[in-house]
Amino acid sequence: MSDIVICECFARDGLQHEPVMLPLETKIALIDRFTDMGLTRIEATSYSNPKVIPQFADASELLAGIRRRPGVFYKATCANVRAVERALVDTDTGIGANEISLLVSATDSHSLKNLKRTREEQWKNIADMVRAASGQYRLVGTISMAFGCPFEGLVSESDVLRDVETFSEAGVQLVALGDTTGVAVPAATQRLFSAVMREFPQVIPVAHFHDSRGTGMVNYLAAYESGVRYFDCSMGGVGGHPTKVKYGGGFTGNVCTEDWVNLLESMGVRTGVDLQGMLDASAYCESVLGRTLHSKVALSGLNPLLPLKAQQPSDSR
Repeated sequence: MSDIVICECFARDGLQHEPVMLPLETKIALIDRFTDMGLTRIEATSYSNPKVIPQFADASELLAGIRRRPGVFYKATCANVRAVERALVDTDTGIGANEISLLVSATDSHSLKNLKRTREEQWKNIADMVRAASGQYRLVGTISMAFGCPFEGLVSESDVLRDVETFSEAGVQLVALGDTTGVAVPAATQRLFSAVMREFPQVIPVAHFHDSRGTGMVNYLAAYESGVRYFDCSMGGVGGHPTKVKYGGGFTGNVCTEDWVNLLESMGVRTGVDLQGMLDASAYCESVLGRTLHSKVALSGLNPLLPLKAQQPSDSR
């Protein structure tokens, strides 16, 4: 039982930022640990062009090797129709993802930098991808730069809402608003998510924020207080733009899973996460990357005021 849904992004959004290629067996072990933690959404891989993002050249092999749990969504990112076609081949052989994400940027400048297409071209691409998917996946639309762009500055909230509407009309159930370079503030977070939920009650809003300037947690709390219940995070706060496609300087990582879970559980919000399993997975993530990551909980431990039962492994699974 949980009150919120966390998508663990370490294996995709996290690893795309890493210059070291992890072995297939390590990636499978990572995802299996995330499953064992009790997470119900896991961003597993990307059907990216391996020449652009070689980290995910093993997407099919990874999906074939992970240990799946019923009720868990294993997501694959798809950038174009060719990626969806690759996903369908894996689905036909019984090893595919059951959730795929579709990407659009709120600004033309970022779209050209990240996707090599204008926004208009990418929306046509998304329409083709939705048709190709033919209802076989739960679709997640992600709007990058929803709160501001390093190339174009402020982004119109009305433009973002029109993008949410376009996704909804295409049959996309979950729509993530991305604070891609960590420029959002709580007031803007509350205002935009509240507008999404008011105007598009059929859409499940997802918060996908980066902690570039240390504002990720306060923005997530603002989103939660606005009614958002779906959040994207990454163990150790790793992640960001692909290593070969740079559009943000300095630290680009995601909101840290360990720290967000610790805060929620300390507030009495049930995350469904086995906290000891989370700490074990956190240590494993550090070991495979060979460095200390950005989790405060990994450094200082869980909140000692957490109820004892919350810190013990769950026997409900």
